[in-house]
Amino acid sequence: MSQRSSQERGSATVVMLAVIAVVLMVTVSGLMLASAALASHRARAAADLGALAAAGVLVRGEASAAACQCAARVTSANHGELRSCTTLGSEVRLSVAVRASVKGLGVAIARSRAGPGP
Repeated sequence: MSQRSSQERGSATVVMLAVIAVVLMVTVSGLMLASAALASHRARAAADLGALAAAGVLVRGEASAAACQCAARVTSANHGELRSCTTLGSEVRLSVAVRASVKGLGVAIARSRAGPGP
């Protein structure tokens, strides 16, 4: 058997530490990306559902304030925060924000419109 030189001692440890660090960075990046995507999907769903609920209130002939209150309840139930609610006739436009579950990623904002067809 050949003897290893003293320069190679411990080199596998350094390589394994580098591999572990890379795997850890990829995992954390993937989790951050997944959190941002989930917040975006939740924001879109909350905005769509809130707009549909508010449009239903407007179609029944109720006031704009009642429609926006309904939209706020629906978006809140879907983990969203109603940022704006605008009505024009029986059409409603919403802006909804959802905070990402990973701190530091900020918020996802979605807009939605609902009302009777043309």
